[in-house]
Amino acid sequence: MNSSSSVSVSSSFSDIAAFNKAAGDSLRLEILRVLAQDAYGVSELADIFQHKQSGMSHHLKVLSEAGLVMKRREGNSIFYSRALLAAGEVLAQLHQQLYSTIDHVAITDVVLVRLQRVQEERVEASQQFFVQQAEKFKAQQDLIAEYPVYGDAVTDLLRNSGVVVNDLAVEVGPGAGEFLPVLARQFQRVIALDNAPTMLQKAQDYCTENTLNNVEFIGGDTHILVDSLVDGLADGLTSQTMLANCVVMNMVLHHTPSPADIFIDVAKCLAVDGVFIVVDLCRHDQDWAKTACGDVWLGFDPDELTRWAQSAGLVRQRSNYLALRNGFQIQLQQFIKT
Repeated sequence: MNSSSSVSVSSSFSDIAAFNKAAGDSLRLEILRVLAQDAYGVSELADIFQHKQSGMSHHLKVLSEAGLVMKRREGNSIFYSRALLAAGEVLAQLHQQLYSTIDHVAITDVVLVRLQRVQEERVEASQQFFVQQAEKFKAQQDLIAEYPVYGDAVTDLLRNSGVVVNDLAVEVGPGAGEFLPVLARQFQRVIALDNAPTMLQKAQDYCTENTLNNVEFIGGDTHILVDSLVDGLADGLTSQTMLANCVVMNMVLHHTPSPADIFIDVAKCLAVDGVFIVVDLCRHDQDWAKTACGDVWLGFDPDELTRWAQSAGLVRQRSNYLALRNGFQIQLQQFIKT
């Protein structure tokens, strides 16, 4: 055996040993279970598992050294999520088998309650921003990307999306309402959904001014949308009749506390062959957007969106990218429910 082969084999055994060490602790397995759908900071995970932050940092370090988690800086905070290895990488099969096994284990009720509390704190922080900054939000958001920059591209993507049934469309987080006329022209019924009352009122005023009579307004998040379209089905109507043919999110996902949950909720609300169009920032490092624009996440890698979509049962169809001033880039992603 030559020296390079020896190094490769030795490295592989070291990787396997690190993997077994990381997977040999029940708390670390619970952490990986919780990270299946979302990213969390050290302090959040410490609260969820009622563990000291120093101890939680140690567990995350072990998981990171084993290649089971990856970390991402968001302003002054670091968030951890599961790492996904490419199919050809060493240990990829072991990783996937571990994830598949622990995902069949139910999260305990106690941990679920704490997870819910973390999500509620994120939602409250986001809502507080929009309550306090509603009047300034458009000007602040325009520092990154004003609607005219990407509006035509989203319209073209929708026009070529292949949607054949135009009964119902939903826009999650319609902002000032600029895209609602596009949906109102193509679909018989449009729902504008927003969990910030001040922003929803702005969209409603915009629709009134533009005489859009087929738009209805719902206050709340995508969980409320699931309740309205799925759990609240009228007698005698099939789920396909009530479900949306199109859901659009324009520059909203980076404000949401749990992007992965958004994909799950949207997938539940979509009819078969329905499309989900996501317009958002690619990952960036300009953390001033957190304080100026209320951003929770500093953009996303396209592969992150694809991973969340696949987990929710959606398939990516089309992509487009727009370069913007100040170093930002916008991605337009279209997914379909098959």
